[in-house]
Amino acid sequence: MMTRIDLERPRHLAIIYNPVAGRRRGRRFHAALAALRGAGIEVALHETEAPGHATTLARRLADRVGAVDTIVAAGGDGTINEVVNGLAGTAMPLGIIPLGTANVLALELGLPRGPGAVAAVLAAGRTRPIGLGLARSASGERHFVVMAGVGYDAHVVAGVSTRWKRRLGKLAYVGEMLRQLGRFHFTPYRLSFNGGAAVEAASAIIANGRHYGGGFVCAPAADLGNGRLDACLFGDGGPLAAVKYGFALGLDLVPRLASVAQRPLTRVTIDGPSGDPLQGDGDIIARLPAEVLLSPHRISVLAPSAGPAES
Repeated sequence: MMTRIDLERPRHLAIIYNPVAGRRRGRRFHAALAALRGAGIEVALHETEAPGHATTLARRLADRVGAVDTIVAAGGDGTINEVVNGLAGTAMPLGIIPLGTANVLALELGLPRGPGAVAAVLAAGRTRPIGLGLARSASGERHFVVMAGVGYDAHVVAGVSTRWKRRLGKLAYVGEMLRQLGRFHFTPYRLSFNGGAAVEAASAIIANGRHYGGGFVCAPAADLGNGRLDACLFGDGGPLAAVKYGFALGLDLVPRLASVAQRPLTRVTIDGPSGDPLQGDGDIIARLPAEVLLSPHRISVLAPSAGPAES
């Protein structure tokens, strides 16, 4: 059965929002707030002040059961990732107002784009459970929601300028992709799946959902609720291969390439150049060597009724 938040009593939403995303898409954000308040829902705004602050806010607000019944992340996938890291291991449900550049999780969940429709999803209170990925390294643990990546794409994420990302959006990533063609080392990575023998790959995406970087499908068999992760292993290295994979991704052809292997997993250890970045949901979440696994925690996310039901 689909779980419903009790609408017999007033709803209390704590909205954690990225002020940068809010300024870029202020009209959409404020229209969603107005629709929620018009539905009689109490809204408390909590502005993030620095990287990692959304995690701290979410963790603190998750303890206020009764005063808060849903925590909403308003921003892009990075803001959502931080909020999820604060909610993992708690019973507090997550709502989303997508305001970022790619909004990959919103796409996976089938969330509408219009502010009124987004507010309607939050007001309806229907939830679905989703699994999480977890990255472990010498620096600690961090969850990811949609995907993690090592190799060329992780170096692009690590190298892209925050200032230019704010100004140019996705175009900032295109520029960094071109810059990394002359900088990335293209040294193979060694991955050991579920304790098995290591295999090599030029780059790898560990997917919890089907999409990557927006509407592009990287792992067609992946699903947020199927209790596993899926790996996309890119076999060819070098600048020309990186360009080939970039074009294939834009044309939704990656799953059809003979040089890309797809395999399910619950745990993978990744080794390569020491200190190489591992990105998750568009932010650097670990450095090699690292382990990526299906997290023991699941969270409940407010989503349209078309999603899988939560029992």
